[in-house]
Amino acid sequence: MGKIFELIRDVATIRSTVLIQGESGTGKELIARAIHYSGDRAQKPFITVSCAALPETLLESELFGHEKGSFTGASSQRKGKFEMADGGTLFLDEIGDISSKLQMDLLRVLQERKFYRVGGSEEIEVDVRVIAATNVELDRAVREGKFRDDLFYRLNVISVHIPALRDRREDIPLLAQSFIERLSHELGKNITGITEGALRIFVDHDWPGNVRELENAIERAMVTCKATMIAEEDCAFLLPTQEKLDSAWNVPPNVTLEEAERYIITSTVQRTNGNIKEAAGILGIDRSTLYDRLKKYNLQRE
Repeated sequence: MGKIFELIRDVATIRSTVLIQGESGTGKELIARAIHYSGDRAQKPFITVSCAALPETLLESELFGHEKGSFTGASSQRKGKFEMADGGTLFLDEIGDISSKLQMDLLRVLQERKFYRVGGSEEIEVDVRVIAATNVELDRAVREGKFRDDLFYRLNVISVHIPALRDRREDIPLLAQSFIERLSHELGKNITGITEGALRIFVDHDWPGNVRELENAIERAMVTCKATMIAEEDCAFLLPTQEKLDSAWNVPPNVTLEEAERYIITSTVQRTNGNIKEAAGILGIDRSTLYDRLKKYNLQRE
C-alpha cells in the first residue's frame, strides 16, 4: 500500500488514464478519489459511473448524454457524465462489464477527447481525466475476446493493483482503528479502541469482502459493545462455528442434552422477539420442528 500511495503522488498531476484493478471491496474508488484530490484537478468535478449498474442503452446516455427526442422518454436535452466531468475526473467503475459497442465508443473518446450526444450532430470536446476500475482480470478478458485489446492498452497507461486484505493483514490494525475513530462519532458511542484478543480475531479472518467487509464488521461490533474497547465477545460473529459457541456460552458441567437444547431454543426465540421463522433459520431447523420443541418443553414464543 505504501508503494500505491507513492504512485498516487506521482500520477496525481498528469492526465494519463489510470486502471485500478482489485477484488470487490478493496477500495478502488478511494484510490481514484485520492488521485483526483491530490492533483491540480482537485477543485474540478469528480464524477462516478457504475458501468455494471445500467444496461447498454442507458449507460450510453449516462456517459454521453442525449438530445431531446433521441429516444422514447427523452423529453429534453441532457448532459452526460463526460460533459459534467469536464476539467476534472471521470471514474468508470467495473469497466470490464461494458458492451462491445460502448468499448468502441469509449476508445474514440479516449483517443480524440471528442464525442456526440445520443441523437446529436454536434461534436463535443472535453478535457477529462479517466480513471477506470475493475474486479475482472482485463488481460484475461482480452485473451478470451471479451474485451478490446486496443481499449485495454489505452486504459492501462498507468496500472494500480490493490491487493486483497488477506494479503496485507498488517494493515488491519490501522484500518480498524481508523474505522473506530470515525464510527464512534457517527454512532455516538465512546469507543476508543480494540482489545488484543479481539484484534487477533480480526487479523485471523480471511475477509472475502475485503476493506468494505472489515468496516461493516467494525460497525457491527461497536453496536453491541458495552465498554470503551471492542472485546472478543463483540466480534464472536467472525469466529468459526465451534469457536462461536465456546465464546458465547460456557457449557455448565453435568448439563444434559435436553437441558442444553431447551436453553438454546429459549434464548434464540427470545433474541428474535418470538419470530419463529427467524429463530428456526438461526437454529437451522424447520419451523414445524421448532414448534414441536416449544410444545415439548412447554415454552412460550415471547
